[in-house]
Amino acid sequence: MQSHPNVRAVQEALDAEGALDGAGRPSAVRLLPEAVHTAAAAAEALGVGVGAIANSLVFAADDAPLLVLTSGAHRVDTAGLAASLGVTHLRRATPEFVRQHTGQVIGGVAPLGHPAPLRTLVDTALEGYDEVWAAGGVPRAVFPTTYAELLRITAGTPAEVA
Repeated sequence: MQSHPNVRAVQEALDAEGALDGAGRPSAVRLLPEAVHTAAAAAEALGVGVGAIANSLVFAADDAPLLVLTSGAHRVDTAGLAASLGVTHLRRATPEFVRQHTGQVIGGVAPLGHPAPLRTLVDTALEGYDEVWAAGGVPRAVFPTTYAELLRITAGTPAEVA
């Protein structure tokens, strides 16, 4: 699995950005024993609070891809987010749309390692954690980082999304 192309792409992107974990060490993709398709499952597997999980959610914002990295502790307020972004239609993307724009499947979408950069919002609630965990390109892969690093490595914009 470590040789899965998505995992390699994410690790290469992390390395290229010099991404760090919460202790200031280089971020490394880790494989869990089983796939984790929800923030709760990921938190349980990692022994962390669900709020420290950075869910990667892809939306179609007036048909353009939008990646929202949100704390696993809450849901995205799509109506409020659409209004703050000034978009007419904001909807969860289909699996096909997600794969087209990220090269990854729902449940394993990483914040980076996509074919092209995506407009990215990073939930300000993640700032409350010393270390956060994000998906690593497949549902079994995760990596540790920080809120500040997520902003930096994704060129993301801080946002209140809940």
